[in-house]
Amino acid sequence: MKTKRAAIYTRVSTGEQNADLQTRELPEFCERRGWSLGADTIYSDVMTGAKDRRPALDRLMADARRGKFSVLAVWRFDRFARSTSHLLRALEEFSALGIDFVSVTEAIDTSTPAGRMVFTVLGAVAELERSIIRERVVAGQRAAKRRGVRFGRPAVAVDAAKVRRLRSDGLSWRAIAAEVGVPKDTLRRSQAVPA
Repeated sequence: MKTKRAAIYTRVSTGEQNADLQTRELPEFCERRGWSLGADTIYSDVMTGAKDRRPALDRLMADARRGKFSVLAVWRFDRFARSTSHLLRALEEFSALGIDFVSVTEAIDTSTPAGRMVFTVLGAVAELERSIIRERVVAGQRAAKRRGVRFGRPAVAVDAAKVRRLRSDGLSWRAIAAEVGVPKDTLRRSQAVPA
């Protein structure tokens, strides 16, 4: 059986903390599993997990797309992902790339049937969350419409007679738009104005 190429990702929130526990335990975990871990597949960030951009995590994702490793080990979900939806997006991408994901302290390993089941449950929970949010947005829009709130761009008044006169004088749509202060595409789409 071919040895898996492993990567590890560690993160601590501030410079006052240290990643010693993660950097010691994760390589030992990979060794016990018989995975090969290169120095170039150890990714570490020292910053809050709420940040959208993390240099080491960005490099890790780029290397994953290049096929540099086939399994990623992290200490805990919250060391890797900033939210459940971020975690699920990453796990879906890893799955599409054929990369297994292991959270050591939470005993989640997507290469095992139990780990895949947990991933499926997390995906179902995320889908439920998206559906609930969508229902709330639609309900809020309906309530706003009942109160008279209009959505979209405000209606633009077009002086159709003036536009027709300017058009018959030979002015271009651009020149007419400048004259009346209405975008030319709006003038052309206006049903009061023949094309």
